[in-house]
Amino acid sequence: MARDSEHDPLGFARGLGEKLVFTPGPTEVAEEVREAMALPVANSDLDPDFARLYRATCRQLGELMHTRNDVLVLAGEGLLGLEAAVASLVEPGDRVLCLANGLYGRGFADFARDWGAEVTLFEADDREPLDAAELERFLAEQEGGFALATLVHCETPTGLLNPVDRLLPVLKRHGILSVMDSVSAIAAAPLEADAWGADVVLGGSQKALSAPPGLAFLSVSPAAWERMRRRRRPIPGVYLNLWRWHEEWLGQGIFPYTPSTSDVYALHVAVRRALDEPEAERLARHERIARAVRAAVRAAGFELYPREEASSPSVTAWLVPEALRAREAELRDRLWRRHGVMMAGSWGPTAGLVWRAGHMGENARPEKGERFARALAELLREAGWTMPGDPPAAYRAALA
Repeated sequence: MARDSEHDPLGFARGLGEKLVFTPGPTEVAEEVREAMALPVANSDLDPDFARLYRATCRQLGELMHTRNDVLVLAGEGLLGLEAAVASLVEPGDRVLCLANGLYGRGFADFARDWGAEVTLFEADDREPLDAAELERFLAEQEGGFALATLVHCETPTGLLNPVDRLLPVLKRHGILSVMDSVSAIAAAPLEADAWGADVVLGGSQKALSAPPGLAFLSVSPAAWERMRRRRRPIPGVYLNLWRWHEEWLGQGIFPYTPSTSDVYALHVAVRRALDEPEAERLARHERIARAVRAAVRAAGFELYPREEASSPSVTAWLVPEALRAREAELRDRLWRRHGVMMAGSWGPTAGLVWRAGHMGENARPEKGERFARALAELLREAGWTMPGDPPAAYRAALA
C-alpha cells in the first residue's frame, strides 16, 4: 500500500534514489558523503578531534582553490558567505564597484547598498562575459578609487562563466580589494585564487563539491583581514561578522558559534573526493560532459543562452522557445514526475525564459548526462515539439 505523505513526510526522499536531480545545485550526493552525515555527532564546540577535522577541511578547501590564505567554513547556505563578506568589509560611504552581468552580480550591489555603500556598476549583457580590457579602460576614467569590488565567477541562473583570471589582475593593479562569488565554479572550473590576486573567494557545499546544502566557505587574504581590522566602526551583529572568526577561531581556537557538525563531516569527505581525482582529469570531465549536454540541447532544437565559449563547465542554460514558454513550468514538472529527471528553470529576468541543466560534481558523469538527454527527448516528443536531431545520439557523439 502506498504511504500517505501526510503520515510519512519523508516518503518522497526515500524514492529519490531512483530519480536524477540534474540541476545546478543542489546536486546528486555520493553515498560515501551521505554516510558521513550519519556518523555520531561530536560536541563541535568542545571536542579537539572535531577542531582538527575542521582545520583539515579548511586546508583541503584551500588546496582546491589554490590559496594559502585563511579558509573558513560557515554554518549556512552559500549566500551567507556573500553577505558576510560584504557586511564585514563595507562601511557606510565606501565606494564599491560591482561587476555585474547577471542576477548574482547585481545582487552583490544590493548587499553593498544595504550596508551603506555608494555603488558603481560595471555592467555587461547577461549573455556576454565581462571584458577585462573594457574594465581597464573604465577604471582609468574613474575619479577616485574604490574600497573594494565584487564579481561573480559563474552566473548560475544563466550558466555564464566570467574570465576572472583576467578580471582579478586588473582589480589588483588598481589596488582594489576583490570579493568573488565562485560558488558554482569551484571544483568544476579552473581557479587559481592566489595567482590571480583574489582577496575573498566564496563557495558553497551543494554545487560542484556535491555535498548537501548548508555550508558556505570562503578564503580571506591578509589585505582583507587588515581592512576589517582598520574599520572606522565595529562590524555590526554576530553571524555575519567575519572578524570574530579572526579573533576567536584563528586567534584562540574557539568557534564564534556552534558549527554544523554533520555537514562538516560530509563536506570533508566531498572535498577529499574532489582532491583524490587529479585536477586536470576533474576539470576535463566537467568540460566533456558540458560539451555533450550542449550537443543534446542543440539537437533538441534549442538555442544556448550564453554562447558555448562563454558557458560554464558546471551549468548549461538555453532559451525556452515561444511555442513552449506558456507550459515551461508544467513541462519541467512532467519531466520530474513522469520521467524521473529534474532540470531547473531560472530566476530574475530569465525566469520563465530559460531552462538549465547542472552537470557539476556527481552530476558530471556520462551515464547521468545521457539519462537527462533521453528524458528530455521523450518529454519533447510528448509535447509535440519537432526536434531537428536526436539528443541522446548527439550526446553520445560529443562524448566520443
